[in-house]
Amino acid sequence: MSDHQRPAPVNPLPPFVIALFLVIIGVEAMFTLGARGLVGGPEAVGWRSLAIQDYAFNGDIMTWMLENRSWPIEHLRRFVTYAFVHGSFTHALFAGVLLLAMGKFVSEVFRHWAVLVLFLISTIVGAAVYGVIVTQQPWLIGAFPGVYGLIGGFTYIMWLRLGQLGTNQARAFTLIGVLMGLQLVFGLLFGSNATWVADVSGFVTGFLASFVLSPGGWSRLRARLRHD
Repeated sequence: MSDHQRPAPVNPLPPFVIALFLVIIGVEAMFTLGARGLVGGPEAVGWRSLAIQDYAFNGDIMTWMLENRSWPIEHLRRFVTYAFVHGSFTHALFAGVLLLAMGKFVSEVFRHWAVLVLFLISTIVGAAVYGVIVTQQPWLIGAFPGVYGLIGGFTYIMWLRLGQLGTNQARAFTLIGVLMGLQLVFGLLFGSNATWVADVSGFVTGFLASFVLSPGGWSRLRARLRHD
């Protein structure tokens, strides 16, 4: 086989994963540079706070919409836009790196559009569950609920593979267990808030949605339901 016919040793990242990463880092770069007075003038110092007010999500907003049975677009968009506003450069970078890693792994098994859907529905459901359970502040910001949804997809893939090998499928949940353990440790050391609710909800959504979004997943699910 000639060189130009050989498969690439590393599968390329899906374009939308790269695009999401660039948006996350681009928005954070704007906030960071603005806070240091390098762009935007004096008013740029408050760009992050303004973005949180306009694009982040919290339980007060959810409560207002439910009580008034009103769903204005400026609030509905928050179910997605909160994922692109972060609290710091480190926060955004960590989320972006996990997005690249999980997006690449899951896209090696799932269709690219399915990975994007997985990220989006985990982001939306994470915010919705957070808004119902956590009925006040703090603001929910950051891409982690969507990233945890991709971790749910990763867990589903490992769960299937371990099942095919006839080994303990509970081992597939090792990664999420480690991450939640780290969150608990950091919470005890530095204080925590209830945003973990959105992360866990994103993970559960991603794992369950993978039964349908994975290749042949809908057919397998129907066959299993008929068998049961």
